[in-house]
Amino acid sequence: MIDRKNRYGRTAARIHDADGLARRPASPTIDIHAHIVIPQAAKLAKPHIDISRNPLAHFSDAASREVNAQQEKDVGEVMTTIDRRLRDLDSMGIDIQVVAPAPGQCYYSIDPKIAEAAHRLANDGVVEYCSRRPDRFVGLGVVTLQEPEIAVRELDYVMNDLKLKGVEILTNVDGQELSDEKFRPFFAKAEELGAFIMMHPNGFTHGERLTHFYFNNVLGNPLETTLALHNLIFSGTLARFPDLKLMAVHGGGYLPGYSGRIDHAWGARQDAHGELPLPPTTYLRQVYLDTVVFTYHQLAYMIDVFGPDRIVMGTDYPFDMAEYNPIGHIAGVHGMDEITLAQIAGGNAARVLGLDL
Repeated sequence: MIDRKNRYGRTAARIHDADGLARRPASPTIDIHAHIVIPQAAKLAKPHIDISRNPLAHFSDAASREVNAQQEKDVGEVMTTIDRRLRDLDSMGIDIQVVAPAPGQCYYSIDPKIAEAAHRLANDGVVEYCSRRPDRFVGLGVVTLQEPEIAVRELDYVMNDLKLKGVEILTNVDGQELSDEKFRPFFAKAEELGAFIMMHPNGFTHGERLTHFYFNNVLGNPLETTLALHNLIFSGTLARFPDLKLMAVHGGGYLPGYSGRIDHAWGARQDAHGELPLPPTTYLRQVYLDTVVFTYHQLAYMIDVFGPDRIVMGTDYPFDMAEYNPIGHIAGVHGMDEITLAQIAGGNAARVLGLDL
């Protein structure tokens, strides 16, 4: 039994026999998955938010709500300021952190005009946050995806005016699948601009059975990502946009660990074949996967199956479900060599983000 509501530190999922600081590569290290909060955007959006349309919050019992309330207090400082965050980055051996608004700041369930204004505040706020230490922070914005025309315009603003590296999107748009044809203009613009897209869950939309033990995060978040990836693949969306820079957080959910099943279904059943000319895992291999999977064997499997060039180091900082020894996690994989370590710990992220380091 832990002696407080939340722990923020090294995961209990593995033995920490690899020292991240001792094994960190000489080349720059990059955490590609971390969060901040933009208070001005939150203040504008809050009166318009219906909590029943936020799966992570809605499908939580009293115990989880209590722990989450404590977590908000615990991480409030590092969500908006940089001093403690920089100390934490130094302790983890991270040179550069890619920051995006917390998933709850993707305001897909409110009026699009209000969401557009809130997202403008959020995007400008990300720029301001990163400007405090531009040598340490790189930003991702957010877009009003419930109105794809607005989202396309915002993406252009984010990339060309603000010079951010891309945007964070959720795994669904207020219950609509990302694979819906209405979102194709957004993905087309993202591919055209070379925008990096971080796809992040915010609880499973049908979480009635996941209300206890924080299951709608523990199980629901990777399940939500799994479903989103299935739909993006089988709808032909990823086939249509082969150069899309899409990252699925938390190691891509459950799909990468059981991907053979989709290839089997594609080959065995007409209704599961669709119009995909190649096996579904062909398109899964277009997706970047972060390292937030907590165990050496799962990370080793991802590297082996999908290739080290598709794996990028992440933390999900500053939450309690984050990885606080990210370089040690990579270094501890059996047989990890220094070239691959440097590639996953920073080289891949620098390449996909277009960072000149």
